[in-house]
Amino acid sequence: MINLYLSPSCTSCRKARSWLDSYGVAYEEHNILTQPMTSDDLKAILSKTENGTEDIISTRSKVFQKLNIDVDDLTINQLIVLISEHPSLLRRPIIMDDKRMQIGFNEDEIRAFLPRSYRQAELRDVMSSGA
Repeated sequence: MINLYLSPSCTSCRKARSWLDSYGVAYEEHNILTQPMTSDDLKAILSKTENGTEDIISTRSKVFQKLNIDVDDLTINQLIVLISEHPSLLRRPIIMDDKRMQIGFNEDEIRAFLPRSYRQAELRDVMSSGA
């Protein structure tokens, strides 16, 4: 099952939701502002990052700038508490399943969440049209 972590006012989040809907991809939506992420959710996300907090924390967010902290100085538990208290620190959307995670909306990368059979059929169509 795909989990889509978003905030409704986020343009990229709306694009991701719309894209998943248009391809009929089933997902579970989580509004991070009204449904705080659990410690397990955050640990799962952190475990899939390539660069740790750098991948998931929005350093351009007003909240981050106002807090004036160095997230690299925090323990995992302190980071989880901080994100729980300030969910808008997270870059959005966060799209993940058991194997993959994408942060932000990128139309090329989100295709990885399409079922393999759909991607294979798409590839056959492209190959047969000589593109």
